[in-house]
Amino acid sequence: MKIVHVISSIDPKMGGPQAVVMRLAAAQSALGNEVHVVSQGSPAIMRQVYDMGGSIPGFDGIEWHVLPDPGSVEKIFCLRARQRLTDVLDRASFVHIHGVWEPILVHAANVANGLSIPYCVCPAGMLDRWSMQQKAWKKKLALSLGYRRMLNGARFIHALNEDEVRLMAPLSLRAPASIIPNGIFAEEVAELPSSHLFASRIRLADGRRYVLFLSRLHYKKGLDILAEAFQPVAAAFDDVDLVVAGPDDGARDEFLSLVGRFGIQGRVHMVGSVFGREKLEALAGASCFCLPSRQEGFSVAIIEALACGLPVVITDACHFPEVAAADAGAVVAVDPAAVADALVQVLSDGKRANAMGRNGRKLILENYTWPKIAELTLLNYASHSSASRPAA
Repeated sequence: MKIVHVISSIDPKMGGPQAVVMRLAAAQSALGNEVHVVSQGSPAIMRQVYDMGGSIPGFDGIEWHVLPDPGSVEKIFCLRARQRLTDVLDRASFVHIHGVWEPILVHAANVANGLSIPYCVCPAGMLDRWSMQQKAWKKKLALSLGYRRMLNGARFIHALNEDEVRLMAPLSLRAPASIIPNGIFAEEVAELPSSHLFASRIRLADGRRYVLFLSRLHYKKGLDILAEAFQPVAAAFDDVDLVVAGPDDGARDEFLSLVGRFGIQGRVHMVGSVFGREKLEALAGASCFCLPSRQEGFSVAIIEALACGLPVVITDACHFPEVAAADAGAVVAVDPAAVADALVQVLSDGKRANAMGRNGRKLILENYTWPKIAELTLLNYASHSSASRPAA
């Protein structure tokens, strides 16, 4: 089966969808399929992608088609991208589009339609109510200018969880939704680094514990909530610090301002982006993972933390209730006091935290691995390809 994934940018700093494309494509390739990825990015970004791919099973089987970062004209009209898409989609069995609000994705759908190739769209949380309220008028305009046609013409919408299906309902899309979650490769977390390596790397004093935030520094990730929540945590535990790992996406300055206002600047460590082995070191050394997001599709960072045996504190806006059901951590309201209370409970009881970590690792390794998820995508490609195409 020839599968073509299309994503606007493959830059790992952009977050979860990029990591998902790399791993889903690799898992599908490992199952014996011919898998291509069409994207945009610089040579430096591709070197980083190839470096990260060394630890991903099946990565070597992916065929990459990475166009240079587009200028303003190319970004809108995608003249070069459309030609490359036409060439790559020749004889394709299915096209998997990742994201929504980028012109190259609409052009990919149009090319697929012109070649009578079925496709699906994975919005990755971009169509839920919270997301649609951000820059709402621009998104309404975009829907009227071709993006709704792209979505309606898909054989199915690749939803990440049941909440996403429910939260997309107000859009009344014609394409049916199929739930396919994100996952991990068991091989990537089979042997974890020493728990002391990352603390040493960031010069954390011996005996100090840390709560880890690992994501883009964006408003929706709730860094302002975390700053307020960590103030009482720091007061309750004089041996606990907060480590914030991830690239700035507009929220760094406000977060640092709040850290200063709350007087916890000596307890907060900003370490920038971490990838590959360094990311595993950060996870392996943490006492708890916290992601107080206002909105998530299906966070790769949460899955990775659980797979590394960390108890997690997340908000209900992360749409991962299985964490609470498996007793792998706490799922709380999008509220600083609720986040603080959950962190205090986890940090107060090491035995319980360890049990949560074991439960979380078991949850992920038994239910959320890329080989299983790749099989599920193939089943959906086959079943929806044989069905009639939705009316656009």
